[in-house]
Amino acid sequence: MAEPQAYLVVHGHFYQPPRTNPFTGRIERENSAHPWHDWNERITAHCYRPNAFAHILGGDGRIVSTANNYGHMSFDVGPTLAAWLMREAPETYERICNGDRQSARRRSGHGNGLAQAYSHAILPLMTDRDRRTQIRWAQADFRERFGRATEGMWLPEAAVDDPTLDALTDEGVRFTILSPGQAGATRPIGAGEWTPLGSADASGIAIDPTRPYRRFHGDGSGRFIDLFFYDEDIARAVSSDRLLGRSSADFISRFWAGGRAMRTNAPPLLHTANDGESYGHHTPFGDRTLAYALTHEAAHRGLRVTNYAEYLTLHSPEDEVRLRVSDDGLGTSWSCPHGLGRWTRDCGCRAGDPQWNQAWRAPLRAALDLVRDGAHAFFEDAASDRLPDPWAARDAFVRDAFDLTWRDRTRAEMGKRIVALLEMQFHGQLMYASCGWYHSDIGGLETRIVLRHAARTMSLWQKAGGNPCEAAFLEQLAEARSNRAELGTGTDIYQRFASAEGG
Repeated sequence: MAEPQAYLVVHGHFYQPPRTNPFTGRIERENSAHPWHDWNERITAHCYRPNAFAHILGGDGRIVSTANNYGHMSFDVGPTLAAWLMREAPETYERICNGDRQSARRRSGHGNGLAQAYSHAILPLMTDRDRRTQIRWAQADFRERFGRATEGMWLPEAAVDDPTLDALTDEGVRFTILSPGQAGATRPIGAGEWTPLGSADASGIAIDPTRPYRRFHGDGSGRFIDLFFYDEDIARAVSSDRLLGRSSADFISRFWAGGRAMRTNAPPLLHTANDGESYGHHTPFGDRTLAYALTHEAAHRGLRVTNYAEYLTLHSPEDEVRLRVSDDGLGTSWSCPHGLGRWTRDCGCRAGDPQWNQAWRAPLRAALDLVRDGAHAFFEDAASDRLPDPWAARDAFVRDAFDLTWRDRTRAEMGKRIVALLEMQFHGQLMYASCGWYHSDIGGLETRIVLRHAARTMSLWQKAGGNPCEAAFLEQLAEARSNRAELGTGTDIYQRFASAEGG
């Protein structure tokens, strides 16, 4: 097949937090999602299902065909969302899986789907062991759902540092996607001086997003992971400038405009990445704009629609890259210009009332870290008498849990205590979902979700015969204060909304 003028990839990152109450197994009514029962239902109606059955309209406004956008766009679907879709929206879920299968058949085995770090935790802020569990659980979950190994992995909030990239490389992940501001320097592979990078809106040279880059493992072994840096201007136009509300022609023209400075020795990759909810939820009928753009308009304009894995097979990186070092030294992300401040401190980033402070973020994380550390120590000690390698058993938990007889067999073979210990570790991972820190107040719905998983972690800890650190947890959480005086402290919110008694 002849080379096109350029290749096109549109990536959608689809995610919802684990909304199910871990004590009851049910999703409670979320009033802010009215008239739907909860936000999963609402966004499925606005986005996930419309993208599975995207209408293509004729000149008279009538539907002439239906496209499965998941068969044309690059995408990742978070495991907590995928599990809900499988139960509650099976037709949409099957279209997502079929989209990956269809694209793999068209693209020499390279499907559109990517894995996503399991519970949408900020990986640079996790312990090395937890970071690797997040990656391994994501790989196992993806294989069970899509019937193949993932080639790439989406990092929640595109949060990254060198240890995270080393871990991805160790686990066999071929590539990931970052924002251009996360690149620090480039050079030709293996030779030459490093060229420091700035950003497109500041002094200095911005990274060229039309090519892939190689990042070598920090141990000097020569192993590597490849990185794509999406076009930030297009991403901003999609999320903030209502680009999807115009036309498919305008959408594709925006990619060509972004590729003016592209290199000439190989067909460039024109691509961008956004929250998948942009395509229909944030922009009504954005799914239709995307469908016509990818199935018709792109080809008319000389673009071949592909995905990252296929492009990487056709065009290996010529340059290597180093990450930008953030001011806080913790790593960088696509949604916080202060590094990882949004998940650690009152950095100024918020989604809500601009008058509110986020001083609650640091004590919230410190409180959860107390639970994590105590639960880890208890798990290793308590499980060692029945499990030869407790941590390997934890890494296998998600894969094994797809077997519906898993709990019965484990109870019969190793006892209820081992089941409780493994489930304790599971909820200890879910309590780090990034959205718990993202918004403006500790009393928000998403923060209550992570607190509820902390409560479930401690409940299972006690069920397994341990002595949870709840007193120390509550003491630390009391230092986090809501911006709403009537909600009080983090301890008040936990006891009212999240604990076994209150939740």
